[in-house]
Order: sequence, then structure tokens, then C-alpha cells
Amino acid sequence: MNELLRQLPSITDILAQAEIQALLRSIRQETVVAAARHVLDSIRRDILAENDSTSTSLEAITQSTIVALKLYQATTLKSVINATGILLHTGLGRAPLPAVALEAITQIGKSYASVEINLQSGKRSNRADAVENKLRHLFGCEAATVVNNNAGATLLALSALADGKQAIVSRGELVEIGGSFRMPDVMNASGTQMCEVGTTNKTRAVDYANAINDNTAVLMKIHCSNYHIAGFSESATIAELATVAHDHDLLLIDDIGSGAFFDYTKFGIQQEPMPVQSLRDGADVVLFSGDKLLGGPQCGIIIGKQACLDRINKHPLMRALRLDKTIYAALSATLDIYLGPHPEQHIPLLQLLAEPIEQLQQRAEATAKTIQENSSDDLTVETVSDSTYLGGGSVPGQEIATVCIILEHQSISPDEISRRLRTCKTPLLGRIHDNRFTIDFRSVFASEDSSVADAVVAALNL
Repeated sequence: MNELLRQLPSITDILAQAEIQALLRSIRQETVVAAARHVLDSIRRDILAENDSTSTSLEAITQSTIVALKLYQATTLKSVINATGILLHTGLGRAPLPAVALEAITQIGKSYASVEINLQSGKRSNRADAVENKLRHLFGCEAATVVNNNAGATLLALSALADGKQAIVSRGELVEIGGSFRMPDVMNASGTQMCEVGTTNKTRAVDYANAINDNTAVLMKIHCSNYHIAGFSESATIAELATVAHDHDLLLIDDIGSGAFFDYTKFGIQQEPMPVQSLRDGADVVLFSGDKLLGGPQCGIIIGKQACLDRINKHPLMRALRLDKTIYAALSATLDIYLGPHPEQHIPLLQLLAEPIEQLQQRAEATAKTIQENSSDDLTVETVSDSTYLGGGSVPGQEIATVCIILEHQSISPDEISRRLRTCKTPLLGRIHDNRFTIDFRSVFASEDSSVADAVVAALNL
């Protein structure tokens, strides 16, 4: 045992190896030393545990050090091909950004920027000024601001407008959002005293009215964007709640979740609330996401009455939840698209939704043909019509027409096909349905078709 320990090379020996010297051109020496020490410590433990398979050679330890360094530099964040069919796939970052948003991020991110300086007056300004006028124009609101996401918008609005006081909400709207975070938890964190009214399937305006007391500050409406109650159900409208709230000198907050600037009915998507309509119906403050259905960067948008936004902007949480300059740049560029005449031509999410089914069919058939021609007879490739969903907690149950390629291999299971494609050079993620691996073209950009074919051929011809 002691002899094996004495055989271990020194850090100096490891650093002197040609492969390590090459790495030192791009990695600082302290990092390489830390990796080498980690490897040596692991080997010492194995020796002391009398693990006979442990190699003490300089060559083996050098290679282990290189592997450790690769792990240091590794990241789980990679560009992938989304062939799941889910357009707003939370696990895949929801919607891709428009080209102009990416250009704006690069332009503002690579230099100093007028984030909180008014270039006309030379005085300090509010960073939300970058987008407030555009939001006011798009929604016809008195004021607007932006935070890091819609959960942050909810937390901030309640903290600023109802801290220590009561917020009345329907029991049927206490949703659980992504990552097991629940709306009651967000409301509790804001310092608000949550008051549930109604039942899971039915809540009327009178239920809110009956719960109002001297400690009530706001009524809250929450759009159940990630589930749907059908059948024997009823909920109060924004107009009805606005009447109740304003008759009692209270505020009405409408958290519409995903939200939309765009009329999605042309894509067969119904009932997605529009912030403009919420304001018209009497909501004092409206909260919604800046990514999801907008196809912009992740953020939470708050619009509404000037007096309410003044209180929100002055709250200490505003600084904790504020956006980085690059997100403001991307959001501003995305809003410019919606200020123009044809957003569906420039927003990637809308482009995917708008693509005709006939075009998807042609692309899928052409890709399937390429795969089949370059694969063994063990692989069966089939093109089928199917349906998918928007995802991202939006419009649950509403199907979107799509076209898919089905892969079946005589000796490779669907799970193994999925693993190979998921771990290839350009990761491709599809879905397994009826024990068959499916590539859904509704979420694949036309520019990715050749990459889809290459990935499948490479992965299944190993």
C-alpha cells in the first residue's frame, strides 16, 4: 500500500505532460492544479481502501486530469432541436427569440448603454423607460413596468398593493405553476392575507363581495392557463369583479398568466385572455408573461393605473426583481415587431404556429425519404398526421394540427433511440407515443430539417 502511494506522480510531473501544457494555453494553472489534486486524492482513497484496479501510472492520471478539466468546463446548456411538438416547452426554454431581439442583445450587451441615464437631460432615469411607452401604446394603459417573470410580477404587485392586508381570490384559481410553486405560496410570500372564496368549480361575484371586510385591499382574478375546468362550472368575469371592487373602493388585479398581444384564433387557439380587454373591463392592474405567447424574452409585464404602478415602482422588491439591460433590449425589439403590421412574419413562435399543414407534410416526407435512403432496412420510417399542444402552461386541451415522422427499429428500442438522439452532437428531442419514437415537425424550423435527418442517420447507424 505504501509503495503504491509512493508511486503516485507529483503535481509538477502532471503539469509537465505535453497534453496538460497544451491545455494551459486556455486554462489557468490554478484550475489545472485543482483538477490534478482532485484526481490524486481520489486515487489515494482507492489505494487506502485496497482497490486493486487503481492505476498509479503518470499516463492514466494525466488522462483522468484531462477528463476532470472537461467536467469543469462542461455546461448543461446547449442548443437543441425541439421535435417534441410542444412549441412553448418549458424544459427547452419556451419560445426562441426573434432575430431583431438577438441583435439588440448583442448591440446593448457588448457596450455600455443608457440603462438609467436620460440622454436628453443627462439625469438619472428609470430603466423601464426603455419599454414603457411601447407598452402604453400597445395596451392603451396609463402606466407599465417590467420584472423578471410573471411570478415576480404577482409577488411585487401584491406586496406593493396589499401587504399585510387581505386579497380575495377564487378557490378554483389557486393554481400550481411550474416547478411545484403554488400561487398560495407566492401570495403568502408577499405578506398578503389570502382569502379563498367560492368552490373549486363555481365562484360568483357575490362570493367576493360577501368576503370583503375592513382589512381587504384587493380582489384578484387568476387565469387558470395550465388547466381547464369543464362541465358544471362558473367563474366571475373581470367586469363583474371590477364593479364589486370599485363599489368598495378596492383594487382589482388580473393575473392572466401567458397573455397575448396577438389574436390567436386564426391558429385555432381560443380563449387566451388579452390584456387590453382586461383593462377595458375594469382591472386596475394586469399581470402577464413577456415570453410564452409573446415569443419574447422571459419577463413579467405589469400594466394598469398610474397610481398603482407608482406604488409598485417604489416598492423595495422592484430592485430585487428588475431586469438586466440585455433583456430590456430584447423586449424592446420584440415590442417593435408587435407595433408593426405583420408580427407573424417575424416572431419565431408565430411562424411555427402559422406554417400550413401542407407545408409540414412536404417537409416531413422529404426528411423521411432522406432518412430511409441512408439507413438500414432495420429502420422503418413513416409519416403521419397528428396533433400537438402549445405548452408552457397555455391553453390546455386545445389541439394543434401537425405532421410527424415515426421511427421504428427492429433492434433499437424507442427509449434507446431517444437517448441516442438526445446525446448526439446536435441534440434532438422528440416524444415517445404508443411505444414509437416520434419527430413532430410543428416545433421544428425548416432550416433544421437537414440536421434532423443527419442526426437520425448518425444515431441509428452506429
